[in-house]
Amino acid sequence: MAAQGGMKLLKELCETPAISGREQPMIVLMERELRKSCDEVRVDGFGNVIGIKRPGKATTKGRRALKVMISGHMDEIGFVVSHIDKKGFIRFNPRGGHVPKVLYSQRVRILGREEITGIVEASPAFLGQPEELLKSAEIKNFFIDTGLADKALRKVVSVGDPVVLDRGFIEQGDCYISKAFDNRVGCYAVLEAARRLKRHAAEVYCVGSAQEEVGVRGARGAAKEIDPDLGVAIDVTGAFDTPGVAEHQQVSALGAGVAIKINDSASISNHGIVQFMKRLAEKNKIKHQMEILPFGGTDAMGMQLFGRGPVCTLSVPTRYVHSPNEMIHKADLEATVKLLVCFLERAQECRPEF
Repeated sequence: MAAQGGMKLLKELCETPAISGREQPMIVLMERELRKSCDEVRVDGFGNVIGIKRPGKATTKGRRALKVMISGHMDEIGFVVSHIDKKGFIRFNPRGGHVPKVLYSQRVRILGREEITGIVEASPAFLGQPEELLKSAEIKNFFIDTGLADKALRKVVSVGDPVVLDRGFIEQGDCYISKAFDNRVGCYAVLEAARRLKRHAAEVYCVGSAQEEVGVRGARGAAKEIDPDLGVAIDVTGAFDTPGVAEHQQVSALGAGVAIKINDSASISNHGIVQFMKRLAEKNKIKHQMEILPFGGTDAMGMQLFGRGPVCTLSVPTRYVHSPNEMIHKADLEATVKLLVCFLERAQECRPEF
């Protein structure tokens, strides 16, 4: 289970507002934390934060150290203000993929010259027929109501200002509930692995990547610069272990451990890395499950295309992904960090296979 200090960091990560292309608050946080455990930290022109942990001479023994890139994307889904009408109602464009039906009556934070709260709505539900309500559940039909009149609103909000979902982090039983576990759990795993990793023969590049939610953009640039021998993305995956979903469609389950991805629609994990991860998990008694996701993608796609090819993804099973209230199991997050650390300690032994 995550220690109290770890939970505090995870809470800070989740509650930090950073949509795709406006990641500055997360850049500051990731840079601050990586400087505590890395030999070098830099921010590239794309907004990726890159921390390097170099191996000691005693561990490499004259051999070339493999370059291993681990990546968790910093951006969360959100919106940008696109129009303010004469009555003070705000229209917005999405950044990242949204499930419109979950947006009704949700609070959002608008990050303008001042931060203000708004409510997302469409036409009043009680005025519509069922078929009309279904049709209205499209982003283009939603607006944000702040309660402020046009002139007062324009003093603090402008077109282009970022908007994030307004949901705080809570701990309940064995689970955490929050917005933005996609992918602040990946950022947490990168930071925690960097902190725990003490002895390694590989040169480890710890990356907080930008703009994953709009096409895995940051990881491509970072991988092109780093040119890693091996790449591991850390992200969420769907946990559809809920009523009404057939067992063979559930992808992963909360509490069943870290998910070792075989493939999604954007990347196929290298078979040799998958088997190496699986053996490490079994040897170190780390609870794990195998994952095939029939849609979506992670930073592994960017590393596969712009690195040297061999990649894998470690996933944290998550219910209600891309909603204001995502849910993870504490033990799954800890299992993800443990397996990532075990892999980095022995990455020099990993042999890609096809």
